[in-house]
Amino acid sequence: MAGTEIGAPPAALPSSASPGRPSFSFELYPPRSEAAEKALYPALEQLIASGPAFISVTYGANGSSRTASLDVLRYLLRTGTVPAMAHFTAVSSSFSEASQLVREFLDAGVTSFLALRGDPPEGVPEDQLVLGDFGSASELVQLIHAVQTEREPFRAHDVPGFPGAKRLGSGRKVTIAVAAFPNGHPRSRSRAQDLDTLLAKEAAGANLAITQLFFEADDYLGFVDDARAAGVTMPILPGIMPVLSEKRLHRILELSGEAMPTQLLRDLRASDDPASVGIAQAAQLVRDVLAGGAPGVHLYTFNRSEAPLAVLGEVGLLTSREIPA
Repeated sequence: MAGTEIGAPPAALPSSASPGRPSFSFELYPPRSEAAEKALYPALEQLIASGPAFISVTYGANGSSRTASLDVLRYLLRTGTVPAMAHFTAVSSSFSEASQLVREFLDAGVTSFLALRGDPPEGVPEDQLVLGDFGSASELVQLIHAVQTEREPFRAHDVPGFPGAKRLGSGRKVTIAVAAFPNGHPRSRSRAQDLDTLLAKEAAGANLAITQLFFEADDYLGFVDDARAAGVTMPILPGIMPVLSEKRLHRILELSGEAMPTQLLRDLRASDDPASVGIAQAAQLVRDVLAGGAPGVHLYTFNRSEAPLAVLGEVGLLTSREIPA
């Protein structure tokens, strides 16, 4: 499937590299303890220094990490160098509660969101999940746009050639990313349903998709081919996670519902240095999806900088001078 035309990142998310070079971005989660917080910020500085297109920050079910998420987002915004993307979930939220939180993010300076229906809170079975006022991520996409339009319906723009003159134009737009599932959403009945859902998200105003993790390049490339054939036009970034141990692999599969990558499992078990195996596997996956036309890669970091930066270095997206010391 080499040569798949996938598209470039939205203008709101600038390229992380020189023109013509694929972008890269990172995901991290807010710290859950003082020790985790102490470890996060040095790693975050390393990630920022590498020049990503954006860094996304997860958000716990029912707002369980609201304060911590906003703290990390504000830290990113204060650096002024890397766009910050806020994860935003719909589970158990009312329209009023969600609108208030979107305004809080916007007031903090966040203009990029990852809109998710969200997972059940820990200990709540799927069949007991309360969706609140939102039946899907598409409705959350619409809400974010509506709140931003209401908050900033227009802006004054300079008129070229006429110093001091202004003209009115539409307000600042937000970037809204959504999730995509190369191997199917756990609650989906078919690939067609997954594609219909992605189309609905784009119709609602989403302008970027980021995939659930996968372990074979053809899973991603085949999904993108099908999405384009179905009419999806927004960029679809592949989400890739370096798996550094067998224990982490099992945990990832438990959370994602992905099938066991048996060769990776064997390689991790057989190696005296499983971290190097995971980095090499992720690097090869990045090479393959970029060769197939991916506009960039989104790396899940587990709040560490060493592995994602090593992957980027191996595939040539960071030069030796760009890899932070």
